[in-house]
Amino acid sequence: MQDFIIIKWDWLTIYDYVNNSSKLCNGYIAVDQILLGLSMKPYGYELILDLHGCEPNTFNRPSIEDFFEKLCEQIKMTRCDLHFWDDVGVPPEEQQTSPHTKGTSAVQFILTSTIVIHTLDLMGAVYINIFSCKEYDKDLAEAFTKKWFKAGDCRSHFIERI
Repeated sequence: MQDFIIIKWDWLTIYDYVNNSSKLCNGYIAVDQILLGLSMKPYGYELILDLHGCEPNTFNRPSIEDFFEKLCEQIKMTRCDLHFWDDVGVPPEEQQTSPHTKGTSAVQFILTSTIVIHTLDLMGAVYINIFSCKEYDKDLAEAFTKKWFKAGDCRSHFIERI
């Protein structure tokens, strides 16, 4: 059964996306709540973490892989492929030297989306995005991540994606 709401207005411009036109209306209308987004359930959940004052000795492949494994256990996510991007195996003259690029990036694919990490060795910073269409405990994920990287400061944002 479809949910509807009734909207009353004096004058309202309605944009018709199908016909690419606007209509000026006066009166009542039944509007599908799903189209308005009033009753939509989130498609997914994204936690964005900016950590500073971290321990750079945790910014290596074995530590990051272990982090992904333990984090996924904590928030009950199924791990899939893991891919790294860093200076491992790169000749010294081609390695990154800028504070904004020297570090390790990785994408941990999970059954329901991804966890992405960027570490900056020279700045002691870690940037993480955890996106999943499956709900998870954002507070647990944040606390675990702060503890793992020994962050002195953490700024977080949580977004419900629709």
